[in-house]
Amino acid sequence: MNATKVAKETIARLHIAIQFIEENLSEKLSLESISKKAFFSPFHFHRLFSVVVGETLQNFITRKRIEKAASYLLHQKEKSITAVSEAVGFENLSSFSRAFKSFYGISPKQFKEESPDKFSKICKTISKNGQVEISFEQYICNINNALKWLQMNAKTTVEKIDKLHLASISHKGKMEAISTVYDKLVKWAAPKGLMNERTKMATIYHDSPKITDPNNLRMSACLILNEPIKVDGEVNLRTIAATKCIVSKFEITPFEFQQAWESSFVWMVENGHKKSTIDPFEIYHNNAAEHPENKFIVDLCIPVL
Repeated sequence: MNATKVAKETIARLHIAIQFIEENLSEKLSLESISKKAFFSPFHFHRLFSVVVGETLQNFITRKRIEKAASYLLHQKEKSITAVSEAVGFENLSSFSRAFKSFYGISPKQFKEESPDKFSKICKTISKNGQVEISFEQYICNINNALKWLQMNAKTTVEKIDKLHLASISHKGKMEAISTVYDKLVKWAAPKGLMNERTKMATIYHDSPKITDPNNLRMSACLILNEPIKVDGEVNLRTIAATKCIVSKFEITPFEFQQAWESSFVWMVENGHKKSTIDPFEIYHNNAAEHPENKFIVDLCIPVL
């Protein structure tokens, strides 16, 4: 599929989602309901939205609510602050006041009482019809930047990954805490002769860190086996079925993983692929602690249809 055509279709669907948000700021807006309007999966939509719009979905919603509240306070002074809070979708006045002060540096009451001239520049950021605008040119720029970074830092292909047999330990919680889970896995594997220079590890992501609360993230720390073996304790056998994947091969620092994943998902969209229901995973080809620059040699794998 032509990349420009995919880009135009994608931005059109994002505009539908943005319009839905702006027209329903007074309502409870969930990731599921918004992504459904744009015909994306929640996981995919959240990543793409951040890349294209330049901020997370939740930050965007909060910003639009606060900006609309500022417009009300400047131009509809007959509205009480409580009424404004309800009109822009805050559950209570205290959460609205905290968010507003965090955004503008003063309370809604102070903002309403100050001279409108002092805040005229704020209103200039809101278009006449109240809509946010993403130009096709800016979209292409953001997409191209992500693709350029990917091209400079990875080799990306579409290939079939053979069925993987894994010894795994599940982890729920903050992403960085999975290192302790890997320590457990290595301590279990070493006496069994499973650790050598050819050993590869993998992480499966069952949740997206863009969507799920950090304390509730579910991941699996895995050791890739040559064949299924008997396991015990908290170690389980898991398999990833043979599947077609977008594979991005990187040599990167831990701080570059987020950009690597986001750029890989952009590549997926721009090349006309759709993510399958199989969870994304990483395959590690080295121990970063032994790398001279503490880098991971890693494959980022996105299963696709």
